[in-house]
Amino acid sequence: MKTLLYNCGEVAHLSTGDDEFPLSGNRMLDRGSLIFPPGMGILIEFGKIQKISPMQELVAEFAPWYPTEDEKSGTRVIDVGGKSVVPGFVDSHTHLVWSGDRSNELAMRISGKSYKEIAKIGGGIMKTVNSTRSAPKKQLVESGLRRLNSALKNGTTSMEAKSGYGLDLDSEVKLLEAISVIDRSSPCDVRATWLGAHDFPKEMNREEYVQHLISEQLPIISELSLAKWVDVFCEDGWFTNEQTEEIVTASSSFGLDSRLHVDEFVDSDGLQLASELGSVSADHVACSNEDSRISAAESGTVQTFLPGTPYVLGKGLDLPIKKCIEEDWPFSFATDFNPNCPITSLPMIGSLATHRMGIDPIAALAAVTRNPASTMFQDGDDIRGVIAEGRIADLNILWSSSADSWCQTPGTSPVNYTLKNGDIVNSNNVY
Repeated sequence: MKTLLYNCGEVAHLSTGDDEFPLSGNRMLDRGSLIFPPGMGILIEFGKIQKISPMQELVAEFAPWYPTEDEKSGTRVIDVGGKSVVPGFVDSHTHLVWSGDRSNELAMRISGKSYKEIAKIGGGIMKTVNSTRSAPKKQLVESGLRRLNSALKNGTTSMEAKSGYGLDLDSEVKLLEAISVIDRSSPCDVRATWLGAHDFPKEMNREEYVQHLISEQLPIISELSLAKWVDVFCEDGWFTNEQTEEIVTASSSFGLDSRLHVDEFVDSDGLQLASELGSVSADHVACSNEDSRISAAESGTVQTFLPGTPYVLGKGLDLPIKKCIEEDWPFSFATDFNPNCPITSLPMIGSLATHRMGIDPIAALAAVTRNPASTMFQDGDDIRGVIAEGRIADLNILWSSSADSWCQTPGTSPVNYTLKNGDIVNSNNVY
């Protein structure tokens, strides 16, 4: 069955240049090369976009009987009603699966306690670890699916999901297996990252735990093919640069690429290290120095900013996004969904980027579609994050005729319909 999207408003295809690589610099601002004007049609078959042309040309070729009938001769026509079409959103940094509740930490943060101080008094990551270790896998799957469904309602069609709230072999395997079940149970693509190096469990000293990760967790996780990437919380007070390099180097010998937490609270040259290690992505990067950002751009490590995190921590949103555009440094946005930052909506992140940081809406759109997709779908994977002939038909039909609207409704989904592999998987009928 062919599907013809008819009467499209603006189509933000974002496919200029080599669409296997991220957009950067002024190319993110060149609307003429990134957006088709209203009046286009999109033909979909076998889960991929087959043709993009003026709508009357497609109707004449594939549905000459339309509008007399909506479906005939193996072609279904969907009248988009002049609404804008944008790529499905790609969330490249989430902590989707965990158990427990840390809502009480908000009051602590308001009273002035830092992230590190809350961790020292029994909150933070280890509180979630204690809850997650005792949670049955079925419970983790069910809660993960609820969260993923919330993301889908907001237009997310692909997501990265980390372990990291187990910190022992059995619990980390349980988390990664839960992510695998979620991936198979949802229309969304969910790709797993092993984050055993999220914190240090109390039952081992730090060096013992690093060796446990390398000698016990890593071989089993590799053998079971449970993760695509390795991640390390490379931050002052957690894993050092040296420990991070040791874990990433060992993981690479098992075929795992890396995407790393770095430079969230202080500049520890974590972004520089990620660049040297060839990480596909370095995330947070709020405090990274300029030389590290240059190195990342040169090495192909995409900087991934997580503005939801400083937002919920009560910090300023003074991230160097405009500088990245000025200097032609590729970057992405992601939600960092986690127990402290329960944001599943990439349009909400887009709202922070545009309304609070002054980023052009189409540049911000590239940062939640094409750019993160370039870090998640590589080595023969079908390309996501763009609207182009031959690419996967992961699409959002917005309520508005303008692509700019994707990030202008914080608290409400801007998405009317979501298509995954050409099939409608989400319908929001109330705006």
